[in-house]
Parts: sequence; structure tokens; C-alpha cells
Amino acid sequence: MLRGCLQHATSFPSASSSIRSNITMADRQPSVFEPQTDLESFHTHLKKSKRVLALLGAGLSASSGLPTFRGAGGLWRSVKSTDLATPQAFARNPGLSWQFYNYRRHMSLSVEPNPAHYALAKLARKMPGFVTLSQNVDGLSQRADHPSDRLHLLHGTLFDLKCSDERCDYREENYTDPVVPALAIPADQAQPAGSVVDISDSMVALPSLTTYDLPHCPECKRNLLRPGVVWFGEALPEVVLNKAKDYLAAPENIDLIMVIGTSAQVWPAAGYIGQARARGARVCVVNMDSDAPPGGWKQGDWMFAGDAAVLVPELLKPVIG
Repeated sequence: MLRGCLQHATSFPSASSSIRSNITMADRQPSVFEPQTDLESFHTHLKKSKRVLALLGAGLSASSGLPTFRGAGGLWRSVKSTDLATPQAFARNPGLSWQFYNYRRHMSLSVEPNPAHYALAKLARKMPGFVTLSQNVDGLSQRADHPSDRLHLLHGTLFDLKCSDERCDYREENYTDPVVPALAIPADQAQPAGSVVDISDSMVALPSLTTYDLPHCPECKRNLLRPGVVWFGEALPEVVLNKAKDYLAAPENIDLIMVIGTSAQVWPAAGYIGQARARGARVCVVNMDSDAPPGGWKQGDWMFAGDAAVLVPELLKPVIG
């Protein structure tokens, strides 16, 4: 069980001694080695590190108040959200698919990047050998001004739109909410001004949309635009995979891999930890639970259990100030 009280993302420890009350150990999978939890040893290693890799997951953005869309049974309007994330679902009912993704875009834009997003962005500006691989599609790292050449999006982003026909290579960055007027989420008249109806509730009626109401490709003018996320059954972006491969295959060793807000059980994310270890990296896990990373704990690993928005800025303080 966790000992100590986790603080909210907007509440920060004032000194290293404060963070120790938030960094605790919980029940873990059996392992030959026990991960370290002391801040000083991590800071000592970080200060002499030249090449650091970060692997980010949905737990990072949960600290901003963003739902993962896989919680509460993984349902969206009584439909499995994973069943909406396929090319077949989009072809079958593009109106429902776009209402789901427009809602996700709206929810992402309704929250702010948290201090962990900003801390990682600052580290990217200060450490030339720091690279981030993110599984998140919410755009919060980008809004925290994380340098784009150090941020590689494994699953794409909600805020890239592309033509649904692969033969047309049109793409655009788009933060407009709603994407098109027909997708506007109605206001809830019974709630304070500015709040919107929770269209994720299956009891709330959705407007009936035709393909004419949905965003169309301005290039080919024949097909619908779709979110630039990687759907189930689709290949991850080759350019991102190649950048990750090049970083991991470079002659220089990797000093550290930080696994933040993810269990890293899904490939290729799961494989990156072992590849980084093979290049000399020590592993630091920051997550609400304290499960071991793929391959288990190794000597010299760290585990900091708690809110990433609280822990990450403190962990990176020796470099980012």
C-alpha cells in the first residue's frame, strides 16, 4: 500500500525532503533487485547523464485532469472506445467516429499542460541528448512548447488531420474546436456558463450528421478528413520508428530511460526499455502504481510512485532549475 499522501498536480513540494513523503513503494512483482526510491541517487546520475530517453503514457496527462478513454470499462456511449478507433469504424459510421474524436479534441483543449509537460519540454531545450517518445495523442506536450525535433509521437495526434484516402497525402495541423460547426458540442443550460453537454453519456442524444456535415479534404475535394492518430490495424508512423531506431542504435551509450505514466506493456514501447538497457541505460519509472517494467527490475533502477505532475519537476530540478 502507498504510504504518505500524494499531492495534487498544482501543489508542489518546496524542497527535496518534501518529495520524499510522496515517493513511496507499493506492492510489486517479485524481482531479484529492488528499485531505489531515494532522490539523491537519481539526481547524482541525472547530473552526469548526456543521453536520456523518456517514454510517456496516458498517466502523464491524467495529472491534467484528462480522461484516458479506456477507463470506466473502456466505453464511450456504450461502445468500446477501441472499437471506434479503426478504419472500418470510420468507414461504417464517420459521423459517430468524428463525434467521438471531436469530443476527445474538445476535452484535450479544455485542460492545460501540467508541470511535468513543462519540465520535460525544458529538459529538451537544455540537454541536447534528450529525446521523448510519446504514446499520447492529446497535444499537451506540444502546447507545453516541447521542441518538435525532440518529441516523437508514436501514435500520432488528435490535432493532425489527414485525408482518409491514402492516395491523397494532404495533412494539416488543426486546433480548431469544433473542427467544423456541425460538430459543436451544445451547452448544458442547467450548468454554469461555458460548460457543455457530456456527449459521452449514452443518455444524451447525438445530432444526426451526414457526410456533408463532416470535414472534407481541401486537396482532393472528394474524401473526408480524419484524425491523424494511429488506429488499430494501422502501422505506426515509419518516420517516428526510424528516429527511435536511430537514437537507440547510435554509437554513444544511453545513460537513462524515464518511463512516465505508462506500464509500457504494448509494443513497440515495451521493447524500447530493453533496448535502452542494452545500451547501458538505467531505468526510472514514474507512475501511480509501482509495477515492474517489462523484464523486471534491475540493479540501479528507480521507482517513484505518485503524481507525475508533482514528481517529474522535482526529479529534473538539478538540470532544469
